[in-house]
Amino acid sequence: MSLVPVSLIISGLALVIIHTSRFTETPAIGVANAAVPELKAHAVSPASAMDTVPPTDPAPEILTPQMHAALGYVSRRYRVSATALEPIFGEAQLTGRELRLDPLLIIAVIGIESSFNPFSESTKGAQGLMQVMPRFHRDKLPEGSGKLSFFDPVVNVRVGAQVLEESIRRNGGLVEGLQQFAGASNDDEQAYAAKVIAEKQRLEQAARLRAINDAQAG
Repeated sequence: MSLVPVSLIISGLALVIIHTSRFTETPAIGVANAAVPELKAHAVSPASAMDTVPPTDPAPEILTPQMHAALGYVSRRYRVSATALEPIFGEAQLTGRELRLDPLLIIAVIGIESSFNPFSESTKGAQGLMQVMPRFHRDKLPEGSGKLSFFDPVVNVRVGAQVLEESIRRNGGLVEGLQQFAGASNDDEQAYAAKVIAEKQRLEQAARLRAINDAQAG
């Protein structure tokens, strides 16, 4: 084949490409450009991808054998579902550990104060499991809490335990702290403290019996 026809063919192809591009380039570029923002919108860097992953819920608190036995006792005594009690006992154990407060003491206070009714409210306005006074302890609520937060069982236990720990620490002893917690500091008979301590002893006894039964079964 001669060189002239080849050059003509090449020139012809170039003209065809240029001619065709006049009709196709702009739409094609427009479509590509339109797609780019969409692709950019969906493109996520590894760092930002980590930010978009929702946080997982913390692992539930695993109850100690003592707390597990106490839960069974409370479920039977107060006729409350063990499943419903688990978050309450878990929070009592967790908060008790953080505050260096016996979790069974927290559970005993709940039993005396509300019989494990999270929606209990006194005539004076004390609310929830541990009968916390909102007007005095709203500052202890987690950030962003609403008006009904004291009826949240887990929140109420956390706040109530803080109030209890402060009362014991400021009054110099368990009995005095319990009386202060109940607003009964002037009670010479210290009846409230006696009720809570008796309930705590029942919880401890239930735990001991459970341990004995488990040992015999093993």
